[in-house]
Parts: sequence; C-alpha cells; structure tokens
Amino acid sequence: MTDALPIDHPPRFDAAFRRQLEQLYRWRRDVRRFRVEPLDEGLLDRLIQLTMLSPSVGNSQPWRFVKVDDPDRRAAVRSSFERCNQAALAEYEGQRAALYARLKLAGLDRAPAHLAVLVDHATDCGGRLGQRTMPETLTWSVVGAVHALWLLARAHGIGVGWVSIIDAERVRDVLAVPATWSLVAYLCLGWPEEEHLDPELERAGWQGRISNLDGVVVQR
Repeated sequence: MTDALPIDHPPRFDAAFRRQLEQLYRWRRDVRRFRVEPLDEGLLDRLIQLTMLSPSVGNSQPWRFVKVDDPDRRAAVRSSFERCNQAALAEYEGQRAALYARLKLAGLDRAPAHLAVLVDHATDCGGRLGQRTMPETLTWSVVGAVHALWLLARAHGIGVGWVSIIDAERVRDVLAVPATWSLVAYLCLGWPEEEHLDPELERAGWQGRISNLDGVVVQR
C-alpha cells in the first residue's frame, strides 16, 4: 500500500488541528465491547504501515506484528486470559473482589481482529545503537509504536483493547514465533459497541483519572 501523501516541505499544524489532536487524545479509550463486523479490507495493514513510522532506539525498528486469525490460537489465548483472570481475582478480597469480578476486562470473544505486537531482541537494524546502557529501550520502542497504533485506529473510528491479563510466554508459544521475539501487547481491534469520553474502569468505580499535576510532575 503506497498511498502516502507526498511532502515537499514540513507541514504547519494550525490551532484547529491542535484542537482535534487534543480531542483524539481525550477520546482514545481502551475498548472491550466490540461489534462483530469485520474491519474494512486492508485497513489494518494500512494502520500497521503508518505505525511503522514510529521512532525507535537507534532506528532499530524492533516491532513485529502477528495477525491472529486461527480459531484454535485465539481459543488458546482466551484460555490463558481466563486462567490469569481467575488468579488475579483471588488476590482481592471483599468488595474489591466483587467489583473486580464484574469488570469487563477483555474483548477477546467479539473483537473481529486480534493483533499481537512483539519485540525482536535480535533485530539487525540499528546496530544496537543506544541499547548498551539502556537495553530496555528496545521494548519501549515497541510500546511507543503500540500507542501510535492506538491513536491511528481511534482516528479511523476503530476501538483498541490491550489484553494484559495473559501469560506472555504461553501466548508467545501459541503464536509459534521465533525465540528472539517477546510479547509486548496483545490487542483486540474492531468497531466499538459504544463511545465514552470517560474510561470504563472509571465508570465502573474501580479507579478515577488523575486530573492535576500534583505528585506527577516534580521540579529539581
């Protein structure tokens, strides 16, 4: 897919664009409730292609994407989620446990697209520049790419949910990827059933948003 817009000089982003960008950030949600209709043909590939414009340490470009379509592999991931979710529930007590049990924590059952995003620790790109002192930046580069994908998807009206309540090693084995690849994110993508400005966990009473800078920003 090569429909990128030619740019002869740096663009200038005006106030209207900045307002829309702020709205994009405010309306980006972790979606767990999806409609079952498939995404438009080629749209996910287009989003991945744009995601690959993300910055990476030493220009290492360590992201690897696995589109998980096989029903058996999806079922194995779902099974991992259910086991891990039960183990997580056991760590809570009383009202907190009851609330946790009611939370909708994944959209694995209805999301039309499943996408695993992994880091290739053996990437040949970048010559390991910038990794000697902080090798974790290789994984952080992939995390940045996930965030870029999330915003791109939202701009197209697509919801994204990050499923973290899974056994990453088990899922890596299920996907049958090279040994040098490690799971960073397992994502569900699809058209949202509903749209909300506030996070679902806030609506459910689990945790509100921090809205001020106290304790978040320090000055030295």
